[in-house]
Amino acid sequence: MQKILFGIFAHPDDEAFGPAGTLLNEVQNGTKLHLITLTDGDNGQNPDDHAHLGEVRLQEWRTAGELLGATSMHHLGYADGSLSNIDHIKIANQISEIVTQTTNNLSDIHVEFIVFDLNGFTGHIDHIVASRSACLAFYRLRDDGLPMSRVRLFCWSREDQPSIDTGFVFMEQGRRKDEIHETVDAKQYLDTIHQVMQAHHTQRNDCEWTKKKRGNNLGIDYFINME
Repeated sequence: MQKILFGIFAHPDDEAFGPAGTLLNEVQNGTKLHLITLTDGDNGQNPDDHAHLGEVRLQEWRTAGELLGATSMHHLGYADGSLSNIDHIKIANQISEIVTQTTNNLSDIHVEFIVFDLNGFTGHIDHIVASRSACLAFYRLRDDGLPMSRVRLFCWSREDQPSIDTGFVFMEQGRRKDEIHETVDAKQYLDTIHQVMQAHHTQRNDCEWTKKKRGNNLGIDYFINME
C-alpha cells in the first residue's frame, strides 16, 4: 500500500525547522511527499533587505522541497502574520481540494498529514490556524470516504522545551513523555537536515536558533498522533 503524506504548514521554513528529519525518512522509505504552505513568509526576517521577500522565500522553500524529495508543492497565497478564524474553513477547503486532486484515481493508498502541534508549536497564531485547518480538512475527507489514516502533530518534548517561554509569543512547555505517541530517530539524515534548513538563507537567524535549541536532539522528532 502506498503512503501519501501531506506536510501542511503556515510558512516556508516550517517544514525545515520542524519535522525535516521525519519527512526525509518517509521519502527514503517510499512515501510520496506533498508540501503545502499557506503563506509566502513575507513578514519574516529580511536581513538582506530583499524588495520582494515573499518571492525569495518561496524559492528557498522550493529548494528545500527538492532536497526533501517532495513530489509536489502548493502555495495557498495567504498573508503572513494575518491568519485567523475567518480563513479557517476556506483553508480547509483548499487543502481538501489539493488532497482530492492528488489522490484521484489512485488505489491501494492511505493518506497522512504532518502538521505542527495544535498549540502552534512555538505559539504562532499562523501555525495554529494551519494545523487546525488541516485537521478540519482531514476529518471531512475521511467522512467523504477517502482513506485518511492519521494526523501527526509535530511537538516539542519537555526536554527540548522545559518551561513556558514569553520571549516572542506565548509558547507552552514541551509535551510530557506520556503525551507523546511517536518518536522518530532521523539522525542518519542529519547532513541533509542541515542542508534543508540552510536552504532558507533569509531565515538564517531562526536556523541557528533552532539548531542551538534542539542541540543533540536535532533529527529526533516527536509526535502526537490523531486517528
